[in-house]
Amino acid sequence: MNKSYPNTRMRRNRSARFIRNLVRETSFSADDLIYPIFILPGKNKVENIESMPGRKRYSVDKLLPEIGRLHKNGLNAIAIFPVIGKNKKSKDAKEAYSSKGLVQSAIKIIKKEFPELGVISDIALDPYTLSGHDGLVDKNGNILNDQTVDILKKQALSHAEAGADIVAPSDMMDGRVLAIRDILEKNKFHNTKILSYAAKYASSLYGPFRNAVDSSDSLKGSSKDTYQMDCANTKEALLEIDLDINEGADMVIIKPGLPYLDIVAKIKDTFSIPVFSYHVSGEYSMIKCAALKGFIDEKAAVLEAMHCFKRAGCNAVLTYYTPEIIKWLNEK
Repeated sequence: MNKSYPNTRMRRNRSARFIRNLVRETSFSADDLIYPIFILPGKNKVENIESMPGRKRYSVDKLLPEIGRLHKNGLNAIAIFPVIGKNKKSKDAKEAYSSKGLVQSAIKIIKKEFPELGVISDIALDPYTLSGHDGLVDKNGNILNDQTVDILKKQALSHAEAGADIVAPSDMMDGRVLAIRDILEKNKFHNTKILSYAAKYASSLYGPFRNAVDSSDSLKGSSKDTYQMDCANTKEALLEIDLDINEGADMVIIKPGLPYLDIVAKIKDTFSIPVFSYHVSGEYSMIKCAALKGFIDEKAAVLEAMHCFKRAGCNAVLTYYTPEIIKWLNEK
């Protein structure tokens, strides 16, 4: 048959909701979502995040009811990001691998309360360093790769010992996945998974996150360009992914999200590994602020974004919109 008008009318399969649903090529559910959460030291604390309207920081005791409500309604996994007090920050970031640290303690409590909930811990030093960088810094301001990796592997082990299901190195140091896999294997954490931020781009979209974890002031305008990727590069991302797979990553994540879906698609076409994406703080805040001004339909914009992530090939998405998405999905 000649595939031309009128034999082929593309609008036929768009003519009613039922047929649009039947021929839809991608879909998503609460199982595809990971909720990034900011945790505070102490008790009985809930703080608004000014740069991320609608999102909060929680002490662990206040976080548990929030997690419980979402988990009951379909939340599958969370990612923990700590707000470390200035008295705990140091040049050597030793608090990062303290067995009694904020993250380690939170993991134990959360896993005891919700054993079926997936807990992902961030492996990076920016909350713990005086510089606000993801690695240790020498007197000239250079990031010390190998010395940083030595700290990161200790941090990952301490999180595994606390009960983390997945450790997620987001630091972009060379060789850290291999070092983490090696220390996990040597300590018999064979089932602890590594989610590598294998292609984390230097981006202007991280500002609200840095405000949320209180690392903006520490950076003092310093950039992370010497370890995070150049937004102009594609082939470099493929090489980073290949290296991390060979070093022992179980899954990889691309960050930021929507502006980098071309990278996600290329990775899915090239490698047989689960690929996640991070709908980052700047992306969240752009939608939220536009919605608060009445410029866009918030629900429609967010659900459209989730379909775009899935269409590009994402297995899962870290998004600050997780609570709202779960609510909207349950309303259907």
